[in-house]
Amino acid sequence: MLMDKTMGLELKMPDLGNLTESAQPLECRVALISADRQLAGDWVNALNATAAQHENPFGLCFEAVTPAGVERLVQEEDNLQALIVDGGCDAQSLEAADELADRIHGLRSQLNIFLVAHGSLAGAGTAPQAAPSAQSLANLRQRFDELFDRREGNFNHMFRLVQAFIARRASTPFADTLKEYVFSARDAWHTPGHSGGDSLRNSPWVGDFYRFMGEHVFNTDLSVSVQVLDSLLEPHSVIQEAQDLAAQAFGARHTFFLTNGTSTANKVVIQQILGGGGKIIVDQACHKSVHHAIVMNRCEPVYLKSVLHPEFGIYGPVKRSDIEQALDEHSDARLLVITSCTYDGLRYDLKPIIDYAHERGVKVLVDEAWFAHGYFHPELRPTALECGADYVTQSTHKMLSAFSQASMIHVQDPDFDEFRFRENLNMHASTSPQYAMIASLDVARKQMAMEGYSRLKQCLQMVDTLRRAVDETGVFRALTRDDLIAEPLANDNIRLDPTKVTIDISASGYSGKEMQIKLFDQYGIQVEKTTYNTVTVLVTLGSTESKLLRLIHALKQLARNTRKRGHIASARKLPEFTHFNCLPADAYFAETEELPLMDNGVEATRNLVGRTCADEIVPYPPGIPVLVPGQEISTQIVQFLQQLLQGQNTTEIHGLIFRSDEPMLRVVKEDAPQASPKKAAGKKSGR
Repeated sequence: MLMDKTMGLELKMPDLGNLTESAQPLECRVALISADRQLAGDWVNALNATAAQHENPFGLCFEAVTPAGVERLVQEEDNLQALIVDGGCDAQSLEAADELADRIHGLRSQLNIFLVAHGSLAGAGTAPQAAPSAQSLANLRQRFDELFDRREGNFNHMFRLVQAFIARRASTPFADTLKEYVFSARDAWHTPGHSGGDSLRNSPWVGDFYRFMGEHVFNTDLSVSVQVLDSLLEPHSVIQEAQDLAAQAFGARHTFFLTNGTSTANKVVIQQILGGGGKIIVDQACHKSVHHAIVMNRCEPVYLKSVLHPEFGIYGPVKRSDIEQALDEHSDARLLVITSCTYDGLRYDLKPIIDYAHERGVKVLVDEAWFAHGYFHPELRPTALECGADYVTQSTHKMLSAFSQASMIHVQDPDFDEFRFRENLNMHASTSPQYAMIASLDVARKQMAMEGYSRLKQCLQMVDTLRRAVDETGVFRALTRDDLIAEPLANDNIRLDPTKVTIDISASGYSGKEMQIKLFDQYGIQVEKTTYNTVTVLVTLGSTESKLLRLIHALKQLARNTRKRGHIASARKLPEFTHFNCLPADAYFAETEELPLMDNGVEATRNLVGRTCADEIVPYPPGIPVLVPGQEISTQIVQFLQQLLQGQNTTEIHGLIFRSDEPMLRVVKEDAPQASPKKAAGKKSGR
């Protein structure tokens, strides 16, 4: 062996008892890739003989593959976990091995890849005329997990090292420690007060809740008093190990766990860059946590208009030209925030946007709440991190196997100040985190690292089956990328995450809400979201063939019972975004008064127009603000909100105040002090 690159971490073998609990025996295939059939055959035989003689909990088995067949193997073999690449005896072969490793990484980023090379070529011997440059050598050592000398032939050591790297990737340091602590059955004289569920277990009044939730929900609910479980706010041991493994799995420099959702993650990152104020360029349709962070940090927003698809009422990304124009016009902006993918699965072509921002000295935060799975299948890549984003926030719970509220922040900002970041994180995070959530993040990462590719491959196969079945009904239609991209975005290379399946139900005669109720009441199916003429379902790691069969059956049945629709609704386009009269924070914290929204219609409009809104007013769906604090209220906005509240199918609107069932808007008092024009967001900021 030429080098021992264990990343400073102890490579532990897993608890064999845990592995025996698996539903089926583990099988990990390791491919040795070489054009030298004699060497490949000899090495594979020796490694399999070694595996038979040693403890082999992962079921490692070795096979020989020619370079020509490796990409097919990587794409088709779900149990493949590692590759040993023969770098040959000359610099040309070594370069080919490096290029092959690059292609493999592009297909399956999680596989461990080892290099077998002649020692002189890899820098261990003396052959300067054939050896690669120092930079090439550095790249080699970064590309491969470990290097082996082609002449060594220590198969015991090679087997153990391959096994150790797989074991490291398969480890769950925090989840294992939590389980060990629970099974040690310590007496609890500390918080939380239910003391492992003892306060509920034998209660005649609430014992049923204990039995319903289960023993481990309570005995894993511990506190910071248990020091062996590390500290989420200042991690040094098992939580830090789990975060390091997550950074490696998701392709980040640093990863931080959160137990209060991506809402908090967005606030932490914005405070990191803009704490105390500054200009931020942001999609108007971003998550409300971004709008909240703008108020909390006294930011000056430049809002970008997202593009509405007029036929389906779906708001998509912002035009790239609008983003670039905003970056050009606001040279003092410090942060660009974009959402990719959207709730409906639309993804930006991120690299040119991020590069454009970086050229102007602007950091980039990408909200990937709906795309935590993207890095684990080539059809979904590249991700925001691969495209150069400085910060990425992900809801690990939305598409992966973590508990609700379990999220991650991934960082690769070259100017990252970790100490300040931890302080910002501590301002928002609870000092009493939920330990089961942390464990679920650890386990969700392990699942994606070990079987993410194969599970997503199954998801994409289910997507294909579902789309075909929907279209075959002749009534419903599974919308494609081209269907969902509005004309203004046609040249922006927008992509679609296929795991979000949006179904056009227009021909059924039912609205989206009516179809949602029918699926729930008649077939026991809950969909993710609706518009007036679409329903959207998510195909996740938890989707099964049985669930798919039931959904297809339900849609076929409903397609046989269409109705004539008297009035076909159309998408309500959000009113134009008006200008700011002051900073959002100045409006939110100003002296305010409440004015009626519906009182006598015309009179309410007259009283509200020209006033400065103090709250964020968000119709749901689609969840995009019509007003944000500091924004001037227009006639168009008032009439739009009045229409939403009229008729039988009223729309839920967040931010309104109801007094005796009368909707009221909170506005800044006319005599309240306003921010100076220099400090206000400025009329040119509103779009």
